[in-house]
Amino acid sequence: MFKFHQMKHIFEILDKMRCLRKRSTVSFLGVLVIFLLFMNLYIEDSYVLEGHKQLIRETSTHQLNSERYVHTFKDLSNFSGAINVTYRYLAATPLQRKRYLTIGLSSVKRKKGNYLLETIKSIFEQSSYEELKEISVVVHLADFNSSWRDVMVQDITQKFAHHIIAGRLMVIHAPEEYYPILDGLKRNYNDPEDRVKFRSKQNVDYAFLLNFCANTSDYYVMLEDDVRCSKNFLTAIKKVITSLEGTYWVTLEFSKLGYIGKLYHSRDLPRLAHFLLMFYQEMPCDWLLTHFRGLLAQKNVIRFKPSLFQHMGYYSSYKGTENKLKDDDFEEESFDIPDNPPASLYTNMNVFENYEASKAYSSVDEYFWGKPPSTGDVFMIVFENPIIIKKIKVNTGTEDRQNDILHHGVLDVGKNVILIKQRRQCTTYLRLGEFKNGNFEISGVNQKIPFDIRCMRIYVTKSQKEWLIIRSISIWTS
Repeated sequence: MFKFHQMKHIFEILDKMRCLRKRSTVSFLGVLVIFLLFMNLYIEDSYVLEGHKQLIRETSTHQLNSERYVHTFKDLSNFSGAINVTYRYLAATPLQRKRYLTIGLSSVKRKKGNYLLETIKSIFEQSSYEELKEISVVVHLADFNSSWRDVMVQDITQKFAHHIIAGRLMVIHAPEEYYPILDGLKRNYNDPEDRVKFRSKQNVDYAFLLNFCANTSDYYVMLEDDVRCSKNFLTAIKKVITSLEGTYWVTLEFSKLGYIGKLYHSRDLPRLAHFLLMFYQEMPCDWLLTHFRGLLAQKNVIRFKPSLFQHMGYYSSYKGTENKLKDDDFEEESFDIPDNPPASLYTNMNVFENYEASKAYSSVDEYFWGKPPSTGDVFMIVFENPIIIKKIKVNTGTEDRQNDILHHGVLDVGKNVILIKQRRQCTTYLRLGEFKNGNFEISGVNQKIPFDIRCMRIYVTKSQKEWLIIRSISIWTS
């Protein structure tokens, strides 16, 4: 017989799973207990039924193998069906076709400030005409105060009528009758009751929003209702997604704050919606999102810089308290994400731990880190196919390690690839210039170089005592 404990231990179990990769295989009985627990949560489309309260609070403490549990979670919680909620359409035109990206916002009445209209305005103003064809914005007015909702709907329809008519903007509401109990919940982390109620309801707000958006587009990005967008953010997102083709990912992050700018495959939204409902009273939404990502076997955060979305609210939606959080990686003006065509990277420098060469070429927030380089050391990029390059930009060092830069080096491009000591290299190189203060940038390369480029190398011209960080290598092609 298994001893049962309160439901909070579910998360303790899930969180410990990553550390148990070498433990014994989970028993069939352990899997069955988890399966029964999950199924009971969703009988008759109700995730908090009075008759099952005790069962919902309990789970087996039997230890599970991490990798097996991840697969179990994928199989048993692959809820493809929608949650049974009858939404109220407050302002909407039927969606004529599936879009590329849905942008989801949930909003409630604030004690101080209201940023929703500015957020919607920023989404549309920062998008080009072509980009507008590919996006859908869904606003969930989640407050139970009908008078506030009426005022907001009137304001939204007056300011954004043409977007509503075009099917780009929908305003919805999930009625209060579909919400679970929000009073008398567990006070995890010693949070006061009103805060527990606020964040628990917020989880349900987002779950109902995700549930609605599951079939409106290929991808979904989650925003808050007090956000400013970067220019042409959709084009930047599409470029990143294209660069990751063939790579497994659950969540891509385009802001480092809370649950702003978190991107998902729309096919994962039903599962995420059920997950938020299952653990709605356990912890804040952004913490749950982290657990969700880990359970679906994405171990590391995949975050891109510069950030595409910025928090602009001054007052929090919780009690109107001050919230001055800002994303210092945000850039509002349009920035051009590099193409970085497929290539092989290697170096003869002494690499530190797992900061290998490929990390300098990734669009993710990673970098190469090597021990002090010597004269003649190289950092080589060999492209899979000949390319025409418009622009090259290389940055070394970081804010924390400003002296770990390339103090003396040049950048060359080459052609005619041959195999030397099991490595592909070019036989002919042309020098483009020197590094200055650890950085290198050049435009109009295609006008300076008379051949298609097969290789690019960073060549150390003088030994240094400092270690070397190559933070990013960016290449734009013609």
